[in-house]
Amino acid sequence: MSSVPLASTDWQEKIAPDEDQRYAEYAKQFAQIQQRKSARWGAGRTLHRKQLTAAHGTLEVLDGLPVFARHGLFAVPHDYDVWVRLSNGGLDRANDQTPDIRGFALRVLGVQGESALGNGPARSQDFTLINQEAFAFRGSDEFVAFVVAASRGTGELFKHAFKRYGLLGGPRLLGKMIKLAGKPFSGFATEPLFSAVPMANGPYAVRVRLLPAASNGKAQAGASVDWDADFSSRLARGPLHWDLQLQFFATEQATPIEDASVNWTTPYTTVARLMLPKQDTHSAGGKELADKVEACVIDPWQALSEHRPLGDVQRARKVVYFESQKGRGAA
Repeated sequence: MSSVPLASTDWQEKIAPDEDQRYAEYAKQFAQIQQRKSARWGAGRTLHRKQLTAAHGTLEVLDGLPVFARHGLFAVPHDYDVWVRLSNGGLDRANDQTPDIRGFALRVLGVQGESALGNGPARSQDFTLINQEAFAFRGSDEFVAFVVAASRGTGELFKHAFKRYGLLGGPRLLGKMIKLAGKPFSGFATEPLFSAVPMANGPYAVRVRLLPAASNGKAQAGASVDWDADFSSRLARGPLHWDLQLQFFATEQATPIEDASVNWTTPYTTVARLMLPKQDTHSAGGKELADKVEACVIDPWQALSEHRPLGDVQRARKVVYFESQKGRGAA
């Protein structure tokens, strides 16, 4: 197990005075996108609309963790039931070979403690992970403006990029986004997945990584044709495993809370192991679980208070995700 030479509690959030107003406007914009897309594709999430696979398993919190890691979900060794949702990140139900962000969401069930939302006991501890180590934008304002423009088509996206970032900055932004979406991805069983943005771990701030075990097998050529087929065929043959790891805040310069575009470079500490047992995701039981997972809420704010999301992007998610959940009848 890796050790962390510096796990500092000297972090802070910087909350702008106009955030409530801005976040409410973001929620309205995303709700409008969701309504347009749902008219075409049926009720669904605004982002990560296309669910690929759902599965069930166990998260084993390990014994003997360092003191700085033992908070909230990781306070004591315990096995938790989990649901997993795999998805493409886009607004549409596009072909799997379309360049996109890939999502791996965990819903950890049976947790005990107060909710990060401050509305009573937590219903679950959720993690939303992607195949990108850092977020593509510094903050929520840039991200929302980009998504709104992209939702209106390529022409509007180009106009937005040049208007906001200029003749030099516009092409750089578009090139960066093409590179991120087109980043090689071998599959959900073989690639690391990242929270990309921070959350609390008691008095500490952390990011999260899922690291696949070698026993999951090697990447298979042609997996991108059908991500569900690749993942489900592996599960049909045997169990899949990952290490769940925490990466700790060290300094504001190296590991900023509010600038989501900066990739932290501090080491990871393994705190739990995710195991999905052999299962048939296409059986009647597998399809029933998939329907439950698709209908449920998986939200980083669906969390223990010790793991409340941190930073501007996460604070915006609290408002925007709730509006999206209402829009598809899940809230």
